[in-house]
Amino acid sequence: MGAPAGIIEAARADAAKRSGLAPAQLQVVAAESVIWADGSLGCPRKGMLYTQALVPGYRVKLRVGNEVWDYHASERGGVMLCPPGQSQEPAPGSRN
Repeated sequence: MGAPAGIIEAARADAAKRSGLAPAQLQVVAAESVIWADGSLGCPRKGMLYTQALVPGYRVKLRVGNEVWDYHASERGGVMLCPPGQSQEPAPGSRN
């Protein structure tokens, strides 16, 4: 099962705003339903504390120019761009 259209569109809108490209120019590389290992949604920031519970959510990868941007979200929404080198893989046994 992939990510819902609303999550994909939110990621596209954010990437368009950040990159200056039109949303139509941003290609979806992957959109999947996942289980994140904790409240960081697979994108922990230094010095932050997160709930230590499995969190159902989504990962959307978009091709932006020559780069692939990695967006993470919970089932409730709240799409966020995870910077390169900071992204963690979803928990094993994700929902795809």
